[in-house]
Amino acid sequence: MIVGLWILLRPGEGMMLKRPYYNRHQLKQVKGLLGRFRIVVFLIVILIIYFIVISTSKTNYLSPESPSEVTSLQLPFNLQPSYASLISVEKLWNPADSGGWIPSSTPRSNWPPPPKETNGYLRVRCNGGLNQQRTAICNAVLAARIMNATLVLPELDTNSYWHDDSGFQGLYDVDYFIKSLRFDVRIVESIPEIRKNGKTKKIKAFQIRPPRDAGIDWYTSVALEKMKEHGAIYLTPFSHRLAEEINNPEYQRLRCRVNYHALRFKPHIMQLSQSIVAKLRSQGHFMSIHLRFEKDMLAFAGCFDIFSPNEQKVLRKYRKENFAEKKLVYNERRAIGKCPLTPEEVGLVLRSMGFDNSTRIYLAAGDLFGGDHFIKPLRTMFPKLENHSSLDSSTDLTDNSQGLIGSAVDYMVCLLSDIFMPTYDGPSNFANNLLGHRLYYGFRSNIRPDRKSLAPVFIKREEKKEVVGFEEAVRAVMRWTNFGGVHKRVPPESFYTNSWPECFCRAGVAAVGEEEDGCPPENMMEVLEERLEREMRNVSLNGDE
Repeated sequence: MIVGLWILLRPGEGMMLKRPYYNRHQLKQVKGLLGRFRIVVFLIVILIIYFIVISTSKTNYLSPESPSEVTSLQLPFNLQPSYASLISVEKLWNPADSGGWIPSSTPRSNWPPPPKETNGYLRVRCNGGLNQQRTAICNAVLAARIMNATLVLPELDTNSYWHDDSGFQGLYDVDYFIKSLRFDVRIVESIPEIRKNGKTKKIKAFQIRPPRDAGIDWYTSVALEKMKEHGAIYLTPFSHRLAEEINNPEYQRLRCRVNYHALRFKPHIMQLSQSIVAKLRSQGHFMSIHLRFEKDMLAFAGCFDIFSPNEQKVLRKYRKENFAEKKLVYNERRAIGKCPLTPEEVGLVLRSMGFDNSTRIYLAAGDLFGGDHFIKPLRTMFPKLENHSSLDSSTDLTDNSQGLIGSAVDYMVCLLSDIFMPTYDGPSNFANNLLGHRLYYGFRSNIRPDRKSLAPVFIKREEKKEVVGFEEAVRAVMRWTNFGGVHKRVPPESFYTNSWPECFCRAGVAAVGEEEDGCPPENMMEVLEERLEREMRNVSLNGDE
């Protein structure tokens, strides 16, 4: 007992019997610690709940910019039924949501007219097909503006594939082209003759091969130096010879003025196109499909295995003669989305999305490789399948159905269709330019299949491993498609495919400086007209001819 009492009375322990106030002090400390502990526990619980909610939302509402995430979850066929109702065919027949944006390529800031005195003449030879040439024409106008040069009407190469020598004058309205761009650049149909030392002669243009995707600095240094030295330069070939991404909104808007306003097909081509559209629309809505299932594209992509031995031989020969040697394995190419969709796959995508056999389809394509064997499944699913030959038997199209005129008619019909579907928008200038034009033309609906995400779905179907749920799997992939609305341009997407935001403005908002989203004044074109007239008056007063 004495020992026990001694222990209780030890300093620091037994003192609690001698100093009762110390017990109250310890009790307060314990209460404080318990309070802080409760707060910490409460915060930890809140954080755990927060992370659970976030992870769940990421699973249920994946970013629309990440379709591959969708396909990696439960594809190909065991998807949630909710995906089936996320695509509305009825809504697709109408334009996409513009978000308050309207097309506008009118200058926003000071844009002086081209001066009378120029640095020389610019000739270009635009190579490639119709739409590659169209892009080159836009670049040529911009190059002339950059160098303060007079543009000679662009030359269109006699395409080795189309064998068509229509030329600029045979396709486009020349007078309209020159008049539309009078505020931007001076254009002449040919280099004029000059009189020197009593003799009349033409200026000989100095030929240059521009580097691919050349920057503005190349034109203001190398090209301009040769132009001043020789009086004229000839840039050939001129396909993709000016960088697309230029940090100057006014230069980009000039490209849009050329592409979407100044480049107008000749009246007879416009009339043919309008006639075909009228026939198609007489029965309601219609869709256009650019079916890139053609010899050149299949050979380029290296997609041979689905064809017969003789057809494969033709494709391999064409590839060897026209493209660089490269080992291409069909299964690997297809798995990463490098093969154009077959006509049957196109039909399966549309049927899965909810389009039925009453859907009217205009087919824009050259000669389909493989013939009826490949087109038959699509025609079985969608019997109302037309092309310009079946809708118009005029001489212009029957004589030149696969030439540039036929391609021009296809372009206009696809532009005016309610829905446009490209089956291969890789190196396809037709599809890419049309997507950009339809965006500018009023956010018209497009269906752009994600070939890479669709590949495992089709492969599973072909292997017969899983058939149940196939259409739901296709809808799940297509759910993440941008159907034609405003979206950010991310490389490698081309400016000609998506000119937003440079060539658009917000309706009802006035522009203040060229970086603003607002629209220019309605009288801006009148202002530019006055500037041009004033410039011409000044030239006249100075005695210049």
